[in-house]
Amino acid sequence: MRTATIKRETKETQISLKINLDGTGVSKLATGIGFFDHMLTLLSAHSKIDLDLDVHGDLEVDGHHTVEDVGIALGQAFVKALGDKSGISRYGFFILPMDETLAQTAVDFSGRPCFVYNATYPVERVGSFDLELVREFWQGFANAAACNLHINVPYGQNGHHIAEGIFKSAARAIRMAVEFDPRQKGTPSTKGKL
Repeated sequence: MRTATIKRETKETQISLKINLDGTGVSKLATGIGFFDHMLTLLSAHSKIDLDLDVHGDLEVDGHHTVEDVGIALGQAFVKALGDKSGISRYGFFILPMDETLAQTAVDFSGRPCFVYNATYPVERVGSFDLELVREFWQGFANAAACNLHINVPYGQNGHHIAEGIFKSAARAIRMAVEFDPRQKGTPSTKGKL
């Protein structure tokens, strides 16, 4: 089983996170931010990665530190759970229709962080959730997981649908990338190391 546990404590957040890359998509979440919990539930369900997360953040300030730090902790957990990445597919991509929105994600667990994000929203918030935090979450994940992550939303009209499409398409792309390739012997790189 490819699992990892991360404890991350700063003056702004205290995070306890567990993942199982070979799970069934079960999640137990307590971030204190309802919409963020909804997005993480989608991430877990569509990636089939079990996620157990408990967060105490400075929500009296806003959700920024909580959302960004969860992205960082999740990325750190991926590094730990993937180990030397032997046998994985490495690359993943998914194009997901979410009603009027189309979300596209491509990922490479290359060991080199790079993040590209092209998405705009017709509104600033869904409920009390600041939609610019979607970018902050994925930026934190890409940096900490040391992966190339490209997220593009060429069109969409509903802020909720755009965010949901991003999390679902990213989940499916990540699922593809971390799954084992039965023909892949060792690390999936001509360099012999990622």
